[in-house]
Amino acid sequence: MSEFLVIRIGNTPDEPANWIAVESTGSRRSPPVTGPLAEAVNDIGDRKVIVLVNSADVLTTSVDIPIKGGARLQAALPYALEEYVAEDVDNLHFAAGTRRSSGKTPVSVVNRETLEGWIARLDAAGIDPTSIMAESYGLARIPGTISMLVAEDQVVVNNGADVELVLQNVSPGDALAAIGALDPGTGGKEATGAAGEMPRHVLVYCAAGEEERFAHDWIAIRQELDSLDVKVLADGILPRLAVTVVTGAGVNLLQGEFGKRTEYAGLLRPWKYAAVLLLAFLVVSLAAKGTDIYRLKKQEASLMTEFHDQYRQVSPGAADVLDPAAVVKSLRARIAGGASGATPVFLQSMEQLSRALQQNQSVRLEAISYRPGIIDVRLSAPDVATLDNVQRTIAENGRFTAAIQSTDQDGDKVNSRIQIQANGA
Repeated sequence: MSEFLVIRIGNTPDEPANWIAVESTGSRRSPPVTGPLAEAVNDIGDRKVIVLVNSADVLTTSVDIPIKGGARLQAALPYALEEYVAEDVDNLHFAAGTRRSSGKTPVSVVNRETLEGWIARLDAAGIDPTSIMAESYGLARIPGTISMLVAEDQVVVNNGADVELVLQNVSPGDALAAIGALDPGTGGKEATGAAGEMPRHVLVYCAAGEEERFAHDWIAIRQELDSLDVKVLADGILPRLAVTVVTGAGVNLLQGEFGKRTEYAGLLRPWKYAAVLLLAFLVVSLAAKGTDIYRLKKQEASLMTEFHDQYRQVSPGAADVLDPAAVVKSLRARIAGGASGATPVFLQSMEQLSRALQQNQSVRLEAISYRPGIIDVRLSAPDVATLDNVQRTIAENGRFTAAIQSTDQDGDKVNSRIQIQANGA
């Protein structure tokens, strides 16, 4: 759950500031504090900072403009509002909020020098705000209800939709009349026209002492509209404003050239050690991959040598081949074609014979001859027992039968001829 420190700065650098810690749900995390702006730094910690400024210094309005947002919207705002501002638009800063359900986009307009002054005061106090906004946005918009905030010679009022005003030195009744909520021509609840389009219920937040000061206004408003609910803010207006702005209401003035710049170095700093570990992992992985590739190349060279040795026993004098798979495929096709439809058993029998010779390495292969379905192999072995082992190994998988056709003692070795046939041949 996010926490915010909402700071309400004074109109001048000499005025004290007010601040309060609030959760994103609106729950208070501390009582409101009043003191020099620099002291607010002690309560920031990991909290995001929202700064509220005097609404009289910020024009808040809304525009109906067919641009969703971004740089194009910011560029279009001065032209859309040029007729409604007294200053040269080049001296003003425009900021837009999120488009409302009515289709209008809320906009805040402030003098550039004024905004730069606020930022300079915050920088001097060591405060880096997440947003700066007019305090009038702290008065919540409630559909079907006119909301008012009466404090410090100001009246902030909105109709729960797109009408909003900040007035100085006026009464609550005058503020309602200014937005068309009261019809001065009738003075009764049967008012029509502009009043008929306005909500008939008024919710007022006022500072302590303002309730009695405007007692006559409350009576008159109750006679004009359906209902009036007055709530006294015993702890001042800041807690009420903070509860609203932490929910995301309002227009942040820190946009465009005043927007916060992303400090990529700061973002990456917490990941420094993770990045070092990742780099080390990549180096180790590449080294392991290189080792695997080297080992596989050696195995490939060894297998090629073994293939050539075996291939030259089948085809004496054959040159080295670059594509063993193609040679094997060619042999398969040749054997299958020469067998007149018989099962191509030559290569399978050679595989079984190779296995038998590997298990009996003292045996030497002298010659191989093949005719359809039958392979004759001439071997020399140190004794008959070794020849028997070769015979059993060839026949052990059940696919072939091996029969010793003849044996001949030749000094310290035994020459023999073994005939191999596929079972069922």
